[in-house]
Amino acid sequence: MLGIPFEVRPSHVPEVHQPGEGPVAYAERLARAKALSVPGALVLGADTTVLLDGKLLEKPADADDALRMLRLLQGRTHEVITAIALVSDGTVRQATDVTRVSFRSCDDAFLRVYIATGEPMDKAGAYGIQGYGAALVERIEGDFFSVMGLPVRLVVQLLGEAGYPYRFVAGEGPG
Repeated sequence: MLGIPFEVRPSHVPEVHQPGEGPVAYAERLARAKALSVPGALVLGADTTVLLDGKLLEKPADADDALRMLRLLQGRTHEVITAIALVSDGTVRQATDVTRVSFRSCDDAFLRVYIATGEPMDKAGAYGIQGYGAALVERIEGDFFSVMGLPVRLVVQLLGEAGYPYRFVAGEGPG
């Protein structure tokens, strides 16, 4: 979208919550571990989790788990925590964002059709705001891109801090 060239390399870091670890610390630890586990001169790692009533809603184990999570979120507001870590020249820079997302109420039939798309299965909280899951959302308070899993403004900020300032280039970029 911003015209920044990149290559996706999975980190294969196990996403396991440690006992007593707070949700922000958890997302930050995973983002850092992902960034550090991939070789390269400039590596960005990210992790997103969903928090409702002090409990983490991670990726669903199966369709029944996705339905359980989506039922919990109906008509309520939850927090989406996204942490990013940028590794450059052996230095790790981190930033974290928290966005509040409110869901509208939906019946089980609607939720089951959404689950049948397959979209919820690899998403924290069992939804993707950038896809069909947008139909579940009533409003957000904060950064849409953070809910998607990559807070663009924080990526640009960390790149600048690492000596890679973002520059708009006339005639280049998306589209």
